Amino acid sequence: MQADLIIVMPIYQGVTHLDFTAPHQFLVRVPNTRVLVASMDGEPVEADGLRFCGLEPLEKIATCDVLCVPGGAGMVAAIEDDKFLEQIQRLGRTARYLTSVCTGSLILAAAGLITGRHAACHWAWRDLLAVFGVIPDPARVVRDGNLLTGGGVTAGIDFALTLIAEIAGEGAAQEVQLGLEYAPAPPFEAGRPDIAPPHILRAVHDRLAVLMPERRERVKLVAEKRAGNLRNLCTGC
Repeated sequence: MQADLIIVMPIYQGVTHLDFTAPHQFLVRVPNTRVLVASMDGEPVEADGLRFCGLEPLEKIATCDVLCVPGGAGMVAAIEDDKFLEQIQRLGRTARYLTSVCTGSLILAAAGLITGRHAACHWAWRDLLAVFGVIPDPARVVRDGNLLTGGGVTAGIDFALTLIAEIAGEGAAQEVQLGLEYAPAPPFEAGRPDIAPPHILRAVHDRLAVLMPERRERVKLVAEKRAGNLRNLCTGC
């Protein structure tokens, strides 16, 4: 009997639920695959007004084949949590595939798992990958060896189909795509900064300007702290 391929999605307070529920919906339809949604101690997680319960305790999952890290506003607090990052590092070291959606790539980066590699991220946060030594890539889905990353939020579906094609073949991916009738035809051309109308882009930038500076500084502080820890470790070698 073929062993199930284990996919772990670690979530945290303030995760963007579509970052993991969208790929989850696609991945659970792949035969011989188990998708585990986990949190620290299996505690319930609040995400944009929804509460997710019955989660796996992240620290009790021994290994996984695919580590899939979602993003969200809570990403900043997540990378400031050493215990959470330790679990990401532990599972990531032996996973066959390292993957993420949206700002989940910043979590992989903060965990030191993707230094020197290309990764996607939400457009508003993408440049911060560089402070961890990761190469920002504007593509919707980016492949760099065993690292597979999706851009902002809805890119998680395209990412999931790309991953399914990798682990189960293109036919399986297309069957899942058809079964879920994924044939996007957005009513507006406003899904990326380069195509959004200027006044829409300004409005979104204005909203982000309220919270982003403080959050970006916190991300940079994490990068500096982890770089300092690495230097201290090397000095003591």
